[in-house]
Amino acid sequence: MAGHSKWAQIRHKKAQVDARKGKIFTKLVREISVAARLGGGDPDKNPRLRVAIEKAKEFNMPMDNIKRAIMKGTGELTGSAYEEVVYEGYGPGGVAILIEAMTDNKNRTVSEIRHLLSKHGGSLGESGCVSWIFEKKGYILVDKKVVDEDTLISVALEAGVEDVRNNPKEENYEIIVAPEQLSQVKATIEKAGIPVTFAQVTMLPKNYISIEGEEAEKMLKLMDALEDHDDVQNVYANFDIPEETMNKVEA
Repeated sequence: MAGHSKWAQIRHKKAQVDARKGKIFTKLVREISVAARLGGGDPDKNPRLRVAIEKAKEFNMPMDNIKRAIMKGTGELTGSAYEEVVYEGYGPGGVAILIEAMTDNKNRTVSEIRHLLSKHGGSLGESGCVSWIFEKKGYILVDKKVVDEDTLISVALEAGVEDVRNNPKEENYEIIVAPEQLSQVKATIEKAGIPVTFAQVTMLPKNYISIEGEEAEKMLKLMDALEDHDDVQNVYANFDIPEETMNKVEA
């Protein structure tokens, strides 16, 4: 997808701004708590929790907050019981959208998600309507200016990655790994002296839909609206949007 790494970086920058405002902490706490509840409170034995903690540290969440979130998940502290839920639907131009949320009131959340989709030219679909389009993967970006392709491929292959992509239109190499290997591969690359621009477990589309103009702008506004919702943890979509349009969002 042209501009995929560009979009990832735009969202990452927005998350950093949200972190400074304290907005992202609520979502991070929920992810840590749910990960601890499902897989235990030891990050060495719980890859999902380990990734969640690393992300929280990246956004400078205090360790006390992280520990309390883990304790809420393991039941050592009382707190709201959040349930994971996935919504599927469509955006402008028929773009597939997958929404991961955590909520203590599913009726409220689904109503609000349906409203946001409808308001921005999309619609809520049935379970399974678009999930088949996405695959769960670890996704790593490395700036092309910091390392040559041969060196990166050598290090990446030794670390056990699935694929290294070099799109001439992109500013970054894209590295695809198994989700549970993300932390290990990231550490191996950094140990080799290669800085990582971005690393996250994500849902990568198997195919993309090209949209531009008004449809593209509506799609980006919809993504913003969904990601700003308190219950929404992640939003994935299979749009292919011109970089110049995405630059307007970044600006």
